Amino acid sequence: MQRFGPYIVFIAAMLWATDAPFRVHLTQTLSSNFIVLGEHFVDVIFVLPFLVLGFSEIRTLRLQQWLAVIVIAVGGSALASVAFTEAFHYVNPSVAILLQKLQPLIAVSLAAGMLKERLSRFFWLWALLALFGAYLISFGGLVPRLYPGETLNPNVIGVSLALVAALLWGASTVLGKFVLNKTDFKIMTALRFALAFIFLIFLNWYGRSFPAWNTVTPTDYLYIFIIAVASGVVSLFIYYRGLSYTKASVATLAELGFPMAAVIVNWYFLKAALSPVQLLGMAVLLFAVMRLARYNSDEPAAFNARPALGAE
Repeated sequence: MQRFGPYIVFIAAMLWATDAPFRVHLTQTLSSNFIVLGEHFVDVIFVLPFLVLGFSEIRTLRLQQWLAVIVIAVGGSALASVAFTEAFHYVNPSVAILLQKLQPLIAVSLAAGMLKERLSRFFWLWALLALFGAYLISFGGLVPRLYPGETLNPNVIGVSLALVAALLWGASTVLGKFVLNKTDFKIMTALRFALAFIFLIFLNWYGRSFPAWNTVTPTDYLYIFIIAVASGVVSLFIYYRGLSYTKASVATLAELGFPMAAVIVNWYFLKAALSPVQLLGMAVLLFAVMRLARYNSDEPAAFNARPALGAE
């Protein structure tokens, strides 16, 4: 499974990009806090059986695993999603998506420091190639630009929110790998959604962001459900399954499937045609992920590295 782990993470990351058209619609009338709360409500319904059936395994988690899960749930699942959604109010979605490519730099640094993952020269070779492929996909050329008709909005608030999301999601990749050394991927996914949902209830109550119920349309409920299932519970189950067999430093680069899929989604929904350079970038990224998958399966340190968060 080590060989296929990065591919599984790559597929999950592509699913994350499917929510952009629906999220843009929802931000027109609903608060970011409530949108993310609605997503997690749906997700909790799906994962509730795993919480009940896995209760005995949950009880074996130590303090360090619980702290990691709490950071993942509150930071990576709740606050990062809120920050990413809120960024849509200040910058166009493409800017928020592009800034997520900083995640690998964050996650690789944390993986080397916290999980003591050893990174060879071959890793850096394929890592740089993957980042270059993602760059070509996003900008469609060597000169930074967005899709036809779009321009960068230098709004500090929007950029800051997107960067906060990148930081929290990058940290969550590494902490998720740490927790998966102890528990099953289904339990990890269920705990993430459940704890985030509890936090989001208080966040919405404190921020008074619950809308008048008669203002939420059936279309809004449908879009929240689609986001929750496609880029939420389904993608996270797939993601943590892949992460179980993948080094965190490799997984964060496999997550570059997110901007690749975002370009495809924008092409289909926004009629933004793919340039030859973007197609080349896709080929480069896919090749780099293939090489990283080979590296992941050849490196025994992928699963034998001792966590540096404390004694087990």
